[in-house]
Amino acid sequence: MSLRKIPKGPLRDGFTTGTCATAAVKSALMAIIHQKMNTTVHVHLPIDKVVEIPIHHCEFTENTAKCSVIKDAGDDPDVTNGAEIGCILELTQQKDIQFIAGEGVGTVTLKGLELAIGEPAINPVPRKMICSAIQKLMHEYDLECGVSVTVYVTDGKKIAKRTLNERVGIMNGLSILGTTGIVKPYSSSSYIASIEQGIDVAVANNIKELVINSGARSEKYLRNKFNHLPEYAFIHYGNWIGETLTKINDSAIEKVSIGIMLGKAVKLAGGITDTHSCVSSWNKDFVVRLALQVGFKEADKIKDLNMAGRLIELFDFEQDSHFFQLLLEHCYQHTHTKIKQVELNIYLIHKNGTLIKHIKK
Repeated sequence: MSLRKIPKGPLRDGFTTGTCATAAVKSALMAIIHQKMNTTVHVHLPIDKVVEIPIHHCEFTENTAKCSVIKDAGDDPDVTNGAEIGCILELTQQKDIQFIAGEGVGTVTLKGLELAIGEPAINPVPRKMICSAIQKLMHEYDLECGVSVTVYVTDGKKIAKRTLNERVGIMNGLSILGTTGIVKPYSSSSYIASIEQGIDVAVANNIKELVINSGARSEKYLRNKFNHLPEYAFIHYGNWIGETLTKINDSAIEKVSIGIMLGKAVKLAGGITDTHSCVSSWNKDFVVRLALQVGFKEADKIKDLNMAGRLIELFDFEQDSHFFQLLLEHCYQHTHTKIKQVELNIYLIHKNGTLIKHIKK
């Protein structure tokens, strides 16, 4: 996600890449049928809502058409916002609907996704939306033929570098996604879905050990320690530690190492598993109590800190630090209850990359 500021007032919904691809496909088939360009089309969404989508480009012959839509993510900071998503549609003699990955649409290369290896990364719900739109038009106009659908995303390969697609084996482009057809601004659902997808891919490829961490920076510090693991064994939990652990608990994973920066660790130690700053803040009184337990008497110094990450100014960041070991013990207790059958290790990560491993009691 980008660092766009959250707009004031009500946030505007957007459309998924699946909705955009469906609009492009419907526009293309209608252009062939009517032999004229479309400026808009109506798309029936999985939530039983019909929306009107503007068409960006439309060209056609008697049996082929190329149409596209500009992705509008509403007020969500989506990496695909503004991307051109389109299709090249061709009538065929096979009497079925064939999907092909065009420019900028990825191909599945690992087990564990909802699609077979070698398939275009067009997810099941968008496929169903596209097929329904095609079949409805074919029925209405008595068309007895097949359809080849090549979905493309202009600059999709470049945009995909800003996603975790390659990690889960989606290569050379983006996924065409969406379960409702609508993008809800700043929704956690898409991030949690990517966490679950990453764990599914790891399990399907016989991974028994995961390293979960908040993001790219913490992973960078952990990769040297866990260099025996492939890239897809590293899962970014973002702010959703609880949801990540729940998914792991329902999987075949046997060992988990958690890498966590100090700000999130303080929240987790206090029992908070959704660490987003909009949802939770660190509990200074709780931290004071931990400090008192290890003999630190200057509580006012803790209360004067404006962020938890500054605790390193008061306590030495060392492996045998009584304060940080006590903090990690609380983190361990709150996480171990969620994955009791899994071997669990926790590493506290300094912003300079130094690690403190939790010593189990």
